[in-house]
Amino acid sequence: MGSTRATIAVDAMGGDHAPAEIVAGAVRAQAELGVKVLLVGDPDQVQTSLKHHGAATDLEIVPAEGVVEMHEEPLTGIRRKPKASINVSMQLVKEGRADAVVSAGHSGAAMAAALLRLGRLPGIDRPAIGAVLPTMMSKPVLVLDVGANVDCRPKFLEQFAVMGSVYSQYVLGISEPKVGLLNIGEESSKGNDLAVRTHQMLQENRQIAFIGNAEGRDVLSGQFDVVVCDGFVGNVLLKFAEAVGEIMLQILREELPQGINGKLGTAILRPNLRRIKQRVDHAEHGGALLLGVAGICIISHGSSQAPSIFNAIRMAKDAVDHAVLERIRSQYEELAVGASLPEGTTVAEASGRPRTIDTSESIE
Repeated sequence: MGSTRATIAVDAMGGDHAPAEIVAGAVRAQAELGVKVLLVGDPDQVQTSLKHHGAATDLEIVPAEGVVEMHEEPLTGIRRKPKASINVSMQLVKEGRADAVVSAGHSGAAMAAALLRLGRLPGIDRPAIGAVLPTMMSKPVLVLDVGANVDCRPKFLEQFAVMGSVYSQYVLGISEPKVGLLNIGEESSKGNDLAVRTHQMLQENRQIAFIGNAEGRDVLSGQFDVVVCDGFVGNVLLKFAEAVGEIMLQILREELPQGINGKLGTAILRPNLRRIKQRVDHAEHGGALLLGVAGICIISHGSSQAPSIFNAIRMAKDAVDHAVLERIRSQYEELAVGASLPEGTTVAEASGRPRTIDTSESIE
């Protein structure tokens, strides 16, 4: 794994600050990460942005025409604009010319283009956007869906839980991910009809380690490794978490002492402050992986600037280098046969992998 140079198709026209900030992040990524970047977009606009970087203009430009605007209905937009930058980017992956796509444009259009161009993985009805958030413990939590599916059925959330568990285990390195369902209370009877029915399905699914409902205050506690919800609630949660991170950083800046003593103190604390920023600043993560499609697609924030794009490309590179897609595909196929296992036997036990759930931590 990782022996070949990853090629990343970057939607240069997607996002509030395209193409200038997208190009700036891509230039840095190709220089520092050892990837090959394909900038997809209007050649004249992209070339103008590249000129600002002097000699670092050896990135390849792949022509595209137009962009799916944020106000457009996703499916209609990508069908009306077959040569739009997000469509061309996905086609590059389909044809094998690129290993992954990074886009800060219309997230719905990115998902629709991925579905039409790349297709779904076997057994998946709806892809989900998974966002990695920091917790109070020294491990992250994967929340999905955070925007791909506003309306969901229980079986969609069950699939999110399975995909999230696989991603958490093989990419985030958590041996037996603990799954929670975002809800308004811990009791199984709490919530709306979707929550109640999903709770029952997750509880009966022997391929995941479901430990119960997760209230809003529990999401960042570290109790859970994977939290599932519909895209409407997940997107609100994600944006709120981003705002809290920004407020926290702003408070730190305001409360640091001023003057010479303040500068000396800040210099001493700089390593700590840098680590805090890395943990709470969403720009440090770059974006979220679209799970469930037959290709690697990173969806970045619409307001992404160069640092976020750089980190999104790094995330895509890591996914390629660690064969994330292949792992999820093969492991989902393994998990899919779990229903045929003897009662009380987990896939982890059947495959010889240790089961490490600490039942004393269950919140049920």
